[in-house]
Amino acid sequence: MPEITVLRGHAVTFTGDPFIDPGAFVDVPDALIVVTDGIITAFGAYDDVAGQLPEGVPVTDYRPALISAGFIDTHVHYVQTGIIGAYGDRLLEWLNNYSFVEEQRFSSAEYAARAAALFFDQLLANGTTTAVTFAAVYPQSAEAFFQESARRNTRMIGGKVMMDRNAPAPLLDTPESAYAQSKELLERWDGTGRNHYAITPRFAPTSSPAQLAMAGRLRQEHPTAFVHTHISETLTELALVKELFPDRTGYLDVYGHYGLIGERTVLAHGIHLTAPERDRIAQAGALIAHCPTSNLFLGSGLFDLHQAKDAARPLHVGLGTDIGAGTSFSLLATMNEAYKVAALRSHPLSALKSFYLATRGAAVGLGLADKIGSIAVGGEADLVVLDPAATPLLAYRTSRAQTTEEVLFALTVLGDDRAVAATYVAGALAHTRSP
Repeated sequence: MPEITVLRGHAVTFTGDPFIDPGAFVDVPDALIVVTDGIITAFGAYDDVAGQLPEGVPVTDYRPALISAGFIDTHVHYVQTGIIGAYGDRLLEWLNNYSFVEEQRFSSAEYAARAAALFFDQLLANGTTTAVTFAAVYPQSAEAFFQESARRNTRMIGGKVMMDRNAPAPLLDTPESAYAQSKELLERWDGTGRNHYAITPRFAPTSSPAQLAMAGRLRQEHPTAFVHTHISETLTELALVKELFPDRTGYLDVYGHYGLIGERTVLAHGIHLTAPERDRIAQAGALIAHCPTSNLFLGSGLFDLHQAKDAARPLHVGLGTDIGAGTSFSLLATMNEAYKVAALRSHPLSALKSFYLATRGAAVGLGLADKIGSIAVGGEADLVVLDPAATPLLAYRTSRAQTTEEVLFALTVLGDDRAVAATYVAGALAHTRSP
């Protein structure tokens, strides 16, 4: 017998990019979503779909809450969960003082397993159903991540970090060991369940040319694998890359030279990219993970989203929490900070565009839009239920809203994990808010 789940509520989703097409927003105030064995098999207005329901199938009614595609976090370090909220510093100092210290604890498989369980609890409590995730340099840290994902049936992207210089000795691998360990993990986990593997050089300063060449070789051997790394986060980092790679024309060219730029490449931050670099990223079909809470916390700079989504040369952009320099697992809170960064760049961000970046926009950039990121027949039923009356203040504010977009904007400004009433993974209830 097929497993059928039926949800009723105010559905919001996208059929295209609202940065380009204002008509891409789909707003169904009273919708039914029918899920059969994890796949959406019917979606539409209640009156249009109710007659299709098999007799006796229960309907979970969330009205007046909103139902959206589950959130997609395009850049996060699960191994930094334990240092979220560590006193700030500039990026390179912060890495040495906090990140590299914490990541050494992941040499213990037991420690990694406990951290992975907590990490997934936090994701789901915040409505995040897919994340592009850094593990530590230790293969067992990636194993723990994928094992937890398999246990929860989530669609996740992750990989073991590769770094063979400019980090503490216990965190260093070699070009050869990074290749061998990553290859073994990739061949075991990529496509197992709903998991995807990401070849993960941490960033250019911590990988030698030989190691980046090995990463490029692995990508050539496995062209459907993801690549996940950092780029152009701080000016100090840019100067260091120029010193370490004097023969390359810029930061992006370092990765491009080793065959690491293309579709399914996720580049975190990208604050200080040049115009030619943005053009090259757009042509390659790579995705930029915009991480506003982290960028503000470390004082790294203000990402120019308006420029990135220029209609003449739009980039794929998603939102990233970048835990642990990022300050919240909530993509609603991340939208709040993205709005402020955009406002400081003189181009305030609408709620529809924010929600697109956190759902369909990220999925398109990851090449997974046929599976996740939208509420659509044939798609996987990763969903989040958002309560516009989750707190007294939110209820007071949204009671005055005249449009759905106004409700969504209030959620981006006032919402956090308390606004997540429920999270569904492949049609199964994976989190419900405590009373």
